[in-house]
Amino acid sequence: MTLTESLVSFTFAVTLLTLTPGLDTALVLRTAANEGSKKAFLAALGINVGCLVWGAVVALGLGAVLMASEMAFTLLKWAGAAYLCWLGINMLLKPRDQMTAQSSEPAKKSPILGGWFMKGLLGNVLNPKVGVFYVSLLPQFVATGYPVAAYTFGLAFIHVIVGIAWLSTLIIATRPLSRWLRRPQVVRTLDRLTGLVFVAFAVRLATTKR
Repeated sequence: MTLTESLVSFTFAVTLLTLTPGLDTALVLRTAANEGSKKAFLAALGINVGCLVWGAVVALGLGAVLMASEMAFTLLKWAGAAYLCWLGINMLLKPRDQMTAQSSEPAKKSPILGGWFMKGLLGNVLNPKVGVFYVSLLPQFVATGYPVAAYTFGLAFIHVIVGIAWLSTLIIATRPLSRWLRRPQVVRTLDRLTGLVFVAFAVRLATTKR
């Protein structure tokens, strides 16, 4: 995969993933609506710093694993493909009608603004699914001839840029976009589109050679 192909395809994939309503979207929307834009921005910043933490962990570990063992590469490849396929098929067959975390309690007001940053940060850092997803997705987009660890972290940084841009848009236009994102048809459509992309990436990952 060339550098251009890698960056364009990854940016498209991660943008689709970011647009799919989930826990992060729900947290930021709820914070913006109930606590104001400033605290919502802090929550969004914490979420994306959490992504960078996982990106660094996965980049360092992934680079070492891929360089050390052909068997490790093969096991990681098939585990990632299976995970993405399972995730995609579930989204296709059982698309959601509403955002996740709808049942969670609204966040309580805190006099310490940093608390909202920590809420977003810990929500990602303590979620192993983020790490599993990064391990499954990022290897597919490492361009030929580039260091695995550094390139993987760079991809995570692209994800963060897209995430900050999207969450900032949600905060700025909280009410109209939140209503639109909560429409059952919109949630179902985004889930199905993301599911198709995940299945396609699973096939691509399964046929990837070292």
